[in-house]
Formats: sequence, C-alpha cells, structure tokens
Amino acid sequence: MKIPISVLVVIYKSNRDVLLIERADRSGFWQSVTGSLDTLDEDLALAATREVFEETGIAVVRLPKEALQNLHHHIEYEIYPEWRFRYAPGVTRNIEHWFALEVPDSTPITLAPREHVAYEWLPYEEAAKKCFSRSNGEAILKLFSAN
Repeated sequence: MKIPISVLVVIYKSNRDVLLIERADRSGFWQSVTGSLDTLDEDLALAATREVFEETGIAVVRLPKEALQNLHHHIEYEIYPEWRFRYAPGVTRNIEHWFALEVPDSTPITLAPREHVAYEWLPYEEAAKKCFSRSNGEAILKLFSAN
C-alpha cells in the first residue's frame, strides 16, 4: 500500500523552462515529478532524488548540491477516488512536500514507460497552466515568484 506522504519536484532550466511529463495511465494528464515515500521514515530529499531518477533518469547526485531545493512548503489534498485503491482502506488524503530541481540545459530525459509516455519543456507560465493538478501549477508559480 502506498504511504499518503509524497513529494512533488518541479524540474527547470536556467531559462525558467519547466519539465512536464504525461502520465501513462491518464492521457493528457501532465505533471511534474511526483511520488510517495517508500517508508514512513524516508528522508523527503532522498525520496525526491529517487523519484526524479525513476521518472526522468536524472541523477540528482551528479548535480551541484544546491540544485535540489526544498521549498519548505507542503499541501494536503484529497486523493482522486480512482487512485485510492493504492492506499490502505479509508485513506483519502495525502500530504505533498514541494521541491525544485535546476538542471543543465542539455540534460537528457529518460522516461519510465510504465509511468509516463511523453515530456515537454515549457515556459513556466505555460507549464503551470498545462498541469492537470491545480496545486502542481501553483508550485511552479510559487517557485518563480520567489526568484
């Protein structure tokens, strides 16, 4: 069963283009990297690092230490009913912690085909609008309002 604590990682380049990936299980659902903790005591930054690698092939450990930023912000949201079967019975809410990752312009992307089928680099305003999740769009806008 999935743990209802997750990370969201907004991946971006120096020109403020943001990476969005399209879900394999929901056509047209574009998002940033997301994923649940593997264990209740898993460090949030390690979970973010793991999810980025699993979903995009980007090895955070090979980037400068300051590339991964904990935005020190979290939200609680209702889990979509069609995805609740992944959680323990009665679990309907998830807590999501926001991170950002700046990558070099030439960073290659290797998608996990069981999870995502396409990716795009978009100007951050456009990326925020394209996200199926309102909170994902808010995370993108929050990141660039601080810079």
